[in-house]
Amino acid sequence: QAQLVEIGGGLVQPGGSLILACEASRVAVDVAAVGWFRQAPGKEREGIACISSLSDHTYSISSVEGRFIMSRYNAKNTVYLQMNSLQPEDTGVYFCNAVKGGLPLYKSWGQGTQVTVST
Repeated sequence: QAQLVEIGGGLVQPGGSLILACEASRVAVDVAAVGWFRQAPGKEREGIACISSLSDHTYSISSVEGRFIMSRYNAKNTVYLQMNSLQPEDTGVYFCNAVKGGLPLYKSWGQGTQVTVST
């Protein structure tokens, strides 16, 4: 079964940056669409960014567009999320998953990684 592990979260001040990594096994990120999802405190998990399969086209929701950048490093089978100009509303647990038809592909999620933006 495919496994995707999220790493790289932490505590950062508003305006700061973090890089998250999604390390995949038993699924090739160079042929799979991969998305980042965020679950803010007290809210449902939502998709925030996606990188398409077989290309470097990326998509993101308006609240993170221009601040969050996805990239893929095929040699490491890893997808990254560069997060800049972080704001308190970016706080949450971040997950990654393969995406198909705009929806998460795998029902089983990893543990995610906590991102806290605070002074």
